[in-house]
Amino acid sequence: MSTAAAPVRPGAVLADLLPAARHRYAVDAALVLGGAALTGIAAQIAVPVPGSPVPVTGQTFAALLIGTALGARRGFLSLALYALVGMAGMPWFAEASSGWSMPSLGYVFGMLLAATVVGALARRGGDRSVLRTAGTMVLGSAIIYAIGVPYLALSTGMSMSAAVAAGLTPFLIGDALKAALAMGVLPTTWKLLGRRG
Repeated sequence: MSTAAAPVRPGAVLADLLPAARHRYAVDAALVLGGAALTGIAAQIAVPVPGSPVPVTGQTFAALLIGTALGARRGFLSLALYALVGMAGMPWFAEASSGWSMPSLGYVFGMLLAATVVGALARRGGDRSVLRTAGTMVLGSAIIYAIGVPYLALSTGMSMSAAVAAGLTPFLIGDALKAALAMGVLPTTWKLLGRRG
């Protein structure tokens, strides 16, 4: 009986490497549930930003990693589950919040789309080198802000420039650090798996 990993195939994401021949649907369901739960847990790592209704959290990083590791379909389902359950009242949005009326809800919608896009990019090798991972993370972050910042402006009555100042600018350094972390973790994981395969 061999314990060697199967060769890493093109078009695979990290979750595809899990052994699940006869139980694929159960594994996929567990991955989706786990991704939603991980996002909810990461959202509780929150640091308030003075003058902004949006805190710095770990949920954006979790959403991008989930999309990249699970692929577009499972990433979308994980973040959709996270969004729907949180809007239904589960207090697992940032700072144990929930519901429909939060000014930061647009960022959750942005994370759903971003997880889908980075998952699709990961299937095309977007997480296998440092530069590709950087591009994937930057695009994912841009998608989150492209939805979150206008939603923040609309929900609070802020001008767009005030929403950018409150909901984008304070987060750029943190996002650069998160991208740097992903640039180290994801390509390294693929290299290790490639050596095993």
